[in-house]
Amino acid sequence: MQGKQYRPLVMGILNVTPDSFSDGGQHAALDSAITHAEQMIEEGVDIIDIGGESTRPGAQVLPLEEELRRVMPVIYALRDCGKPLSIDTYKPEVMKEAILAGVDLVNDINGFRDERAVQLVSQSDVALCVMHMQNTPSDMQLKPEYRDVNEEVMVFLQERVDALVKAGVERDRISIDPGFGFGKSLQHNVDMLKHIGNFQQQLQLPVLAGLSRKSMIGAITGKPVERRMAGSVGAALAAVAQGAKIVRVHDVAETVDALKVWQAMSS
Repeated sequence: MQGKQYRPLVMGILNVTPDSFSDGGQHAALDSAITHAEQMIEEGVDIIDIGGESTRPGAQVLPLEEELRRVMPVIYALRDCGKPLSIDTYKPEVMKEAILAGVDLVNDINGFRDERAVQLVSQSDVALCVMHMQNTPSDMQLKPEYRDVNEEVMVFLQERVDALVKAGVERDRISIDPGFGFGKSLQHNVDMLKHIGNFQQQLQLPVLAGLSRKSMIGAITGKPVERRMAGSVGAALAAVAQGAKIVRVHDVAETVDALKVWQAMSS
């Protein structure tokens, strides 16, 4: 899609975690989470991505019961908000409860490598985002290594998409995420950002880019996490210019405005 026909989607991040790397604790309480979601809707968000477990580098696994306790009330409160809801989880049990509660998309940092997750989503009609991650959040940034990051991530995404399709998932339900910051060095991230169009072209699936406030933005700008908004908006524009169809962001209003200008100049 080109020009006026192409409108990249903005996925707003709603972390209900006390330890998220960038906004941990701010939206943990239900009332605060709902208020933040309403603000994102007012700012023009297209999708709200709800996450209850921090996946920042070094993060430890959250017990299932605690993740459900955090995310389910938020899903129930927002399911009639008029915007698609996404659940950011790799646990099949959380996926199941979220799907039953009415979410529209399952965003799995584990790339649906759990066969229980594949079976579960194949029996639903929700959209899916397949992400690449090397190792686990607890150790993914210790020493990420690739022979060719773009080729290896491409092969992984292709394998996971094939597994989902083989299980009965329609391709038009699937999007892909190369996993910026998930087991990648700064150079790996930059190399992937330059080649987002190749991921989309080869796999013929929309690419989601999640760059907001990540360490690569800090490394490039020299700014701490709370001062990475401008760099994050710049990264979102770079991703869209390279072909990304969805950008996952913390700063919805600023990103929406920047994309409006970019779209006007591209039409």
